[in-house]
Amino acid sequence: MAPMGIKLSPLGVAVFCLLGLGVIYHLYAGVISSRINSFRQRKNVDLRDLLALSIEAAVEGGREVKRIREDNDLEERSKGKTKEGASEKLTLGDLSSHRKMYYLFKNTYSFLQVNSEEHEEVERDLAVWSRDIPNDVQQKVRASREVAADRITVWIDPLDATQEYTENLRKYVTTMVCVAVDGEPVIGVIHKPFTGYTAWALVGDGANVLPRSEYSINAPKVIVSRSHAGKVKGFIEDAFGNNTVIIPAGGAGYKVLALLDPPDEEYEEADIYVHITFIKKWDICAGNAILKALGGHMTTLKGQDIDYSGSERNDGGLLASVKVDHKALVDRLSSVEKEKH
Repeated sequence: MAPMGIKLSPLGVAVFCLLGLGVIYHLYAGVISSRINSFRQRKNVDLRDLLALSIEAAVEGGREVKRIREDNDLEERSKGKTKEGASEKLTLGDLSSHRKMYYLFKNTYSFLQVNSEEHEEVERDLAVWSRDIPNDVQQKVRASREVAADRITVWIDPLDATQEYTENLRKYVTTMVCVAVDGEPVIGVIHKPFTGYTAWALVGDGANVLPRSEYSINAPKVIVSRSHAGKVKGFIEDAFGNNTVIIPAGGAGYKVLALLDPPDEEYEEADIYVHITFIKKWDICAGNAILKALGGHMTTLKGQDIDYSGSERNDGGLLASVKVDHKALVDRLSSVEKEKH
């Protein structure tokens, strides 16, 4: 008698195969996932390269900002209202600069986290970093310093001072890039599109800017936002006295440069930069890195360091200084807050 065979229907064969694949998946999925994560973690980026790329991105974005302003083709519209109720402007300059800057990073290091002020979908730009290291970077940053990519967050502001840009107040306009490692700002680039001036710093390695020789915290010159100058006046005078000079200005990048040795005659010199409401991190990260590289400080009004790895908002206000007793400034502002409450 012939041995009996087992015949499987086509459906049975399919079920059997699926069961086999399921077993294989469960056996190897963990291994594959582990190897993928290990591969990702092994990606390192040289901070000197990132500095050179950041400079190039800020300059290329600035070219777009300048071109569109000079062509008078802003295509201005509103993104909505700010928390204070002012109209938040958006122009073709913002979007074109964002496109250039964002894709320079993503086409070069696709695995990096890049946060930009502009979130609108734009056509992909094919530009990639030229791999050029500027001469002053080569001279001041001689050693490579590699960092794991998953520790890095890049913040870009394609057009700082958009309101002033629409008013053709060109001196306030900048493009900015910041690189944070573990939430701490380490690379800062502030570029002025209409003069071609670029300030940069890599914390621990060097900068192409310097602080001024003297600052005052007795009746200081305090630079503040143009849109909040009236509201902040009493607060500043209560802290530093009625002789305090208050300088209204546009753009966070401009305000940080006003604390430093001025790059050109357009700048008003300030001793302190104060902002009393919330502010987005792409507005302040680059300036924070530059001040930190020069031994200065940028904190909340209560003196807390700002973390650049999470939310895009900084809700604690802003106090920036260089070559002065920052804690003494914090104490003065805190005393005013306590008196009012």
